[in-house]
Amino acid sequence: MKAAHLLQTPGWGEFKSRFGWQPHVVENAACSAQVLVRKIALGFSVAYLPKGPVGHDWHTLLPKIDTLCRQHKAVFLQVEPDYFEPTPPEVDPSWLTGFAQQPHTIQPRRTILIDLRPAEETLLAAMKQKTRYNIRLAEKKGVSVRQSQDLEAFYELTQTTGTRDNFAVHSAAYYKTVFDIFSPKDQCFLLEAVYEGRVLAGLMLFVCGERAWYLYGASDDESRNLMPTYLLQWEAMRLAKAKGALSYDLWGVPDEDEEVLERDFATRSDGLWGVYRFKRGFGGELKRSAPAFIKVYNPLFYKLYQWMRSRGKAGNNAA
Repeated sequence: MKAAHLLQTPGWGEFKSRFGWQPHVVENAACSAQVLVRKIALGFSVAYLPKGPVGHDWHTLLPKIDTLCRQHKAVFLQVEPDYFEPTPPEVDPSWLTGFAQQPHTIQPRRTILIDLRPAEETLLAAMKQKTRYNIRLAEKKGVSVRQSQDLEAFYELTQTTGTRDNFAVHSAAYYKTVFDIFSPKDQCFLLEAVYEGRVLAGLMLFVCGERAWYLYGASDDESRNLMPTYLLQWEAMRLAKAKGALSYDLWGVPDEDEEVLERDFATRSDGLWGVYRFKRGFGGELKRSAPAFIKVYNPLFYKLYQWMRSRGKAGNNAA
């Protein structure tokens, strides 16, 4: 059985429960699914199944998921399965009978996945020459990387990054909560790039079994010439590998074909284009995850919910 994605772990359910979601685990002998439910208005709710189900014969779980959604008066259920295109042969597409494909996913569809199984020398050799140069430059300049628990410093860096790159960032409580839940399980690591005692950049690495993810990162404005983020990312890869991870998911690049990405990355900086310019240098393979599928239980309220979301009145459905 494929290992569960981070978003299907009990820790993620506990984490999201602190921010308005109720996690519910539905399971049978062949598979399981963690469904997140959030109340909206008039007793109704929305349901979200991120990166699941886990296991096989997913169709056997649908009656239980349907029952759960109806019990909570879900207006709709959105499912984002945990596989990359093309659909693998073990996934029976008929399991989503009654669902419609959704054009927009909550989690980023396209990512860069790095195979951590080769030796470190091989991983470095697979990187772009400029990335290897920047890693060595940071080391030469005296930048070092350490593990930390200083969530306040990390949050301050996210504010700087959000302003600089026009990114939406989470609250300080959000980062602290996810760290407090996963760090004691040895599944979350806060890494800092430091120069002369000053924190230049930080990232949160998540490791769950044989899989690792880079979800959150930030850096300051003044010291970018020291290339701290390059060394930081390399040390995160090394740590993930040391913890037993076989893959490292860089989590989020523009949803474009590789030909378009390589043609335009040097001239575009909107959206995720800036991070693609950075992430592409670490090697790996461009991957596109499965689309979202949606099942509407209440068409009238679904239209109302869409109207409310378009006006910012229904909150953010992201998880």
